[in-house]
Amino acid sequence: MCQIAINIPNEVLYDTKMNKEEASRFARCAVALGYYTQSGVSIGYCAQIAGMAEEEFIKYLGKNRVSLFHFDSKEEFLEELNNA
Repeated sequence: MCQIAINIPNEVLYDTKMNKEEASRFARCAVALGYYTQSGVSIGYCAQIAGMAEEEFIKYLGKNRVSLFHFDSKEEFLEELNNA
């Protein structure tokens, strides 16, 4: 597994009232969300990046208004809806 470090100015931690652990979790979740929404990385891998169980990551997506369902057109959505 690859490990990446980022530098966060102490002023940012002060302004956000986060400690190092909270900032680390925030960064992991932000990276996982970005990979899911921008690169199509699977929920399972993104959950690992975020340090969450898959179910927890799915709830995190919902809290961030990210849908699990992706349709290319209204017609595709309606077809799936009719097949449900």
